[in-house]
Amino acid sequence: MATTVRRAVLTLPAAATGPENPLPALRPLDEMHVVDDRDRAGLPRDMARQIGHEPLATVLPVAVLDGYGRERTPTGLDVIVIENDRLRATVLPGFGGRIHSLFHKPTGRDLVYTNPVLQPADFALNGAWFSGGIEWNIGATGHTTLSCAPVHAARVPAPDGGEMVRLWEWERLRDLPFQVDLWLPDGSDFLHVGVRIRNPHEHPAPVYWWSNIAVPEGERTRVVAPAEEAWHFGYERTLTRVPVPESGSVDRTYPLRSDFPADYFYEVPDGARRWIASLDENGHGLVQTSTDLLRGRKLFLWGSGPGGRRWQEWLTEPGTVGYAEIQAGLARTQLEHVPLEPGGEFSWLESYGPLSADPAAVHGDDWSAARAETEQRLAAALPRADVDAAYEAWRRCADTEPGEVLATGSGWGALEVRRAGYKLPGTPFAESTLGEQQAPWLELLEQGTFPEPRRVAPPGPSLVSPHWRDMLETASAEPLTEYHLGIAQWHADDRAQAVRSWERGLALAPSRWPLLRCLAVAAQESGQRERAADHYTEAFADLCAERRDADDTWTAATAALGREAIEALLTAGRAGPARTVWDGLLPDIRRRGRFRLLEAGLLIAEGDRAAARALFDEGFEVADLREGAEILDEVWAELTDEPLPDVYNYRMRPRT
Repeated sequence: MATTVRRAVLTLPAAATGPENPLPALRPLDEMHVVDDRDRAGLPRDMARQIGHEPLATVLPVAVLDGYGRERTPTGLDVIVIENDRLRATVLPGFGGRIHSLFHKPTGRDLVYTNPVLQPADFALNGAWFSGGIEWNIGATGHTTLSCAPVHAARVPAPDGGEMVRLWEWERLRDLPFQVDLWLPDGSDFLHVGVRIRNPHEHPAPVYWWSNIAVPEGERTRVVAPAEEAWHFGYERTLTRVPVPESGSVDRTYPLRSDFPADYFYEVPDGARRWIASLDENGHGLVQTSTDLLRGRKLFLWGSGPGGRRWQEWLTEPGTVGYAEIQAGLARTQLEHVPLEPGGEFSWLESYGPLSADPAAVHGDDWSAARAETEQRLAAALPRADVDAAYEAWRRCADTEPGEVLATGSGWGALEVRRAGYKLPGTPFAESTLGEQQAPWLELLEQGTFPEPRRVAPPGPSLVSPHWRDMLETASAEPLTEYHLGIAQWHADDRAQAVRSWERGLALAPSRWPLLRCLAVAAQESGQRERAADHYTEAFADLCAERRDADDTWTAATAALGREAIEALLTAGRAGPARTVWDGLLPDIRRRGRFRLLEAGLLIAEGDRAAARALFDEGFEVADLREGAEILDEVWAELTDEPLPDVYNYRMRPRT
């Protein structure tokens, strides 16, 4: 059959991602992949430089997604299917353009781990993320903020005369447009993926990219890559160089032989072909290869310990096969950001397809022989020269204007194009995509004033780039303008000026709680616990007087501010006011797992350990438990010396 592109609906048990958290993400980025400045001294110079290159402090201007739960219902998801007589790729344009499955027809195998459910968990930079398939990570160290967000999609003529699918969006952490072109030639066993990131600005931009492939994991699954060394990163937050395949007398290329989750960033020699494969006990599996710009290759493993196993069940459901992740990126490690010059672009081509190799060689004791066998089979299936030729053919189509629209992303790219007049052939950001969230910013752009709200509601999203900050500074000093200006100043690390802006706005604000909450965070970050507690107490009381209980946005604001207020009050030793805030929460909020855990901390502060222990015994699930978080261990340890029950064990590192 000729390659076809069609829209379809995939029904999965899914938990809704919920509304955006309306509180701006002022706090430092909670990302596990960081190393101490002192540890950088022993790293290669280029790696150390790129690790220190413009790391993010927050996820502003992106909103946090933390309003999901654990209740899954059958949900129809819009998908795009790209198919020939050999492969069928199913894409989720509403979830970052992720490839949900890559099915190889001749063998009847899905080449990637296809999650049977869609369960958000707190792994993305801004919260909600889910496991499985192939995801496109852009922005900054971690899973992209687009994990559970829509992207634009359309049909585009393919280099071979057929059709391909273009995915594109405006990445808001770095203000960069990017595209991902999915090209499946007729009769091909390999899906080609052309990627382009452009910097339309007059200043350099830090770029991060990792393609993340979830692959099925068994006792005899082995990950093979062209490397004899790797950089190991564990959740102890250290980066060390280790030999491949054995480290600490364990062959780490078999994911289930490790006890704890870990990253292995392979040191692929200069000039070597870029590839990575995951092969089962029979030598069958998936291989990913690319043009040379995409230099990095990585294995992430959950390990066989109870914490890793628990996370796997948490992200899918008990009884399903486990998975590991093989990845490919612009740098050697995910801790690095690569500078892109003004007006420049990065572009490359990746290829994904089946691979079969001699299992005796793949699983033999000779690592060099395993690598050589895998690379020879790859060369026979898809020569390196063919990948380079496919890249050149695709590159000539990268500027082709899209045809039929298959899905619509956000309006933020259209707003930036409207502001600056960027010319971005191949990735149009149509003005028709401008919506309610962009409307006040469009008015600021065109009228020079930020409009006051027409109804009582939590403030909408902020923009923090220098050009928007400049416009806010010259606009009339209305309370809502001062609120957004303070957020932009905070993002620029002008903390004192941000506080002054919020205090100016507070003096005349009809709605005080958003500004009080910002001032509370500022006080917390400067170590003023008592002042933060005062601001939070006043902010929550003001919100309760103003909120509309039947409105989802108000419910999200109440939950978010209530949680922060209780945590701040407990930190300040104020159990009584914390209980008052607790009583002001809606009953539905108090029943959530996150708030049951918060209640346990409140009960401990009130001296009622028996009631706190009873909450654990009764059982609860913290839907938005953060990757690497140890809060369950910490609260449990305040109650008892007994071992933490397995149902609460999400530990990702050894105990110290």
